[in-house]
Amino acid sequence: MIKVDYIWLDGSEDMPQLRSKTRVFKHKQELEDLPEWSFDGGSTSQGTLNDSDRTLKPVRVYDSPFSDDSYLALCEVMNSDGTPHESNKRRALAEMKNNETWFGFEQEYTLTDAMQQPLIPETITQGEFYCGVGAGRVIGRLVAEEHLEKCYEAGIELFGANAEVMISQWEYQTNPKTALEAADDLWMARYIAERGAEKYNMRISYHPKIYKDLNGAGCHVNVSTASMRKDFKAIEKVMSKLEKAHTEHLKVYGTGNDLRLTGECETSDYNNFSWGVGDRGASVRVPEKVYTDGKGYFEDRRPAATCDPYLVTAKLLETIA
Repeated sequence: MIKVDYIWLDGSEDMPQLRSKTRVFKHKQELEDLPEWSFDGGSTSQGTLNDSDRTLKPVRVYDSPFSDDSYLALCEVMNSDGTPHESNKRRALAEMKNNETWFGFEQEYTLTDAMQQPLIPETITQGEFYCGVGAGRVIGRLVAEEHLEKCYEAGIELFGANAEVMISQWEYQTNPKTALEAADDLWMARYIAERGAEKYNMRISYHPKIYKDLNGAGCHVNVSTASMRKDFKAIEKVMSKLEKAHTEHLKVYGTGNDLRLTGECETSDYNNFSWGVGDRGASVRVPEKVYTDGKGYFEDRRPAATCDPYLVTAKLLETIA
């Protein structure tokens, strides 16, 4: 028996939620052999009572880290006539052919209880928890470390992981890949994180700002074009393009971002674009080493933890091309 989890993004407005259901096969199926599968779109904000049939189209397969002889199939949502459903943001990115621009995400998240209540009081201070070690300085290390291991078992090569500034908050980084590969991997890494947290009766929260006076959760994205990997001037040239498109980028950089980008807690001001070398209070940070080397990449610090990587990478490709 071979189990395949069909995984897709629903039509939730604030942030697409991951959904999955399991199909059983007698023999292993390659991607091209996996059949499409219908589901009730009326129960996932992707249809109505009188028009609820939607179709899952497998587009990428990962090994399942949760059981032997199992696979995870990332799917696009299609209408019954075969056209992409309006919630399917992947299709537009897939049609943007660009293999020379690389993206790597830094996904932050906060662990909560099963009812999405924070594990820490609002009165707690911060400062000693970043990359912390020891009881009382970290919460949820088992969840974070198992997530790292299971991503590798699935074939997703993460760059690393660490405890963040706010206790119970963690971050993992994805290795640089092309836009579609990077976005696919991030969504699947999110799925694996959600499944892993289930084991401990915990939830993964991507809320950009759980507490007003504590660090929020972002999803910084590192971007490198072929020309940036050769000459620092290419990075400087892109900054003016990003500044002109600042408002348009914020529209697709995740809900609740105005709560996070306050100019405090290592963030920039929501309404104003800025960039700087080694500046974590800027919209875009250029690492010191990149400046010294005279080539490399930049870190866009504006995307919220709630962002859809398909929209983020598509907007960046559109702006910096």
